[in-house]
Amino acid sequence: MGYSLAVILDAKRFEAIKGTGLEEKVSDMFGGAVKALILDVPEEPQAKKILAEFPGARIDARGFLEEVPVAFKRAVFEEIKNKKSIGPEVIDAVLARIGEIKEMAAKESEYLPPPDIEVE
Repeated sequence: MGYSLAVILDAKRFEAIKGTGLEEKVSDMFGGAVKALILDVPEEPQAKKILAEFPGARIDARGFLEEVPVAFKRAVFEEIKNKKSIGPEVIDAVLARIGEIKEMAAKESEYLPPPDIEVE
């Protein structure tokens, strides 16, 4: 059984994938209030590895991986943008950098900066 991982798209992220095949894969969540890319994450070995590396991570009632660090989701989006894909190779690339991501995640627990919000 596999799980899902949602990467939320703000306007800046949406612009980064606009015009690519990824734009067609954007899903509406929460009644269309939020746009996201939904990745399928196989239980073996990817989901188990994510859950083992991040003790706060969990699987919610919908089968989504949640409570992963912001640094992890940021890395997932970077790989999506670079690979122009939401396939398993994205999670593989992120897991290959897990040490670096865990270091960034540790800093988050000390201080989570507010998001950058551009005012027009």
